[in-house]
Amino acid sequence: MDTPATGTLQIWIGGAEAEKLPAFLADFEAANPELKIEVTQIPSDQFDTKLLTAIAAGTVPDVVRLYSQSQAGLLATGAFAEVPEGLFDPEDFFINVYKSTVKDGVAYGVPMDAYATMFQYRKDLAEAAGLEAPKTWDELKTFAAAMKEQGVEWPISLDVGYDIYNAQSLNEFVHQNGGAFISADGSAWTINSPENVAALEYWGSLIAEGYASADGPKFLDTVPWFTSGQIAAKDNGPWLEQFLVDANGAEWIKDHLATALVPAGPAGSFSALGSGSLAVLEDAGNPDAAWKLISYMTQPETQIAWYKYFGSLPAVKAAWDDPAIASNPLLDAEREALLTAVDIPQVSTWPQVGTYLGQQMELVARGQASAQDVLDDVQMFAEGVGLGN
Repeated sequence: MDTPATGTLQIWIGGAEAEKLPAFLADFEAANPELKIEVTQIPSDQFDTKLLTAIAAGTVPDVVRLYSQSQAGLLATGAFAEVPEGLFDPEDFFINVYKSTVKDGVAYGVPMDAYATMFQYRKDLAEAAGLEAPKTWDELKTFAAAMKEQGVEWPISLDVGYDIYNAQSLNEFVHQNGGAFISADGSAWTINSPENVAALEYWGSLIAEGYASADGPKFLDTVPWFTSGQIAAKDNGPWLEQFLVDANGAEWIKDHLATALVPAGPAGSFSALGSGSLAVLEDAGNPDAAWKLISYMTQPETQIAWYKYFGSLPAVKAAWDDPAIASNPLLDAEREALLTAVDIPQVSTWPQVGTYLGQQMELVARGQASAQDVLDDVQMFAEGVGLGN
């Protein structure tokens, strides 16, 4: 690790990050002049398929960025190298993010970025109604009712894509109610537990009582609905702030946006965890350079620089003390939420089960089935699919 890397390093990364990464690595390249870096951009929705094809064909790159939604399934292929012992201290990272890279007690990835959902709401409308951010499920409905009285059409915005992200959103609610989709030892699905049924009933009641719409906004519609005041609050990731800045300007944010922890259920406040990690393939042609790059990308100063350059929040805790992050009051709730945010079940069949669960949630949203019936059905589906791995 102390000598400059040489040879060729192939990196696969999805989405817009791939457009930014080559220029960002200029300093790393300068420190390793005999190393040629090749960054390949893979569309996010095609990333898993292309990587699985490459694994099957034995034509893998050296380094990939894994998404938390599908990381467990990819790690289950056994195609990834163990993180070298002593290369990182797990305590450097948000521990729940680090645990998402661990399988059977062994780390196969290194956390690169991290986020948790927050309760983001229209500060100006809340102040006009004499409201503070709701801290509990009961207070959320009080908040919503007061917003409705002053003309907000849909005070609360829920995920309504009826896909795997709906299931991830429901995962927040079930943990807030003391439940989980999978047993603590990961050996059995617990989707239709009483705690989970009650959580889905509460989620559905927000729609049934007129506080949220079953039809929108979809993900990209959130900004105009939020800007116009058609919705007043949503559990969302930290990217919403920048989306609103891009749409309305930084001054608008000061007067209109506030953040808080998501309202707590009987068991507490738990957000949905999201993250990305860097991993090295077992058949990588240049593993020494790969680990050297990952070590560079997860240094606190590099994490801060990547945040300033691209906007991804650091997975390394120390980076959060930098003024670029610490001075933004809208991220205070984010930092606190990351300490307890909950991940999706870390089993390879979650994409199938989560997608089916998200689809079936629409029946509850539209009053076509009870929460008990839906979760009984999804439990049966999940048991048929199994746990994979």
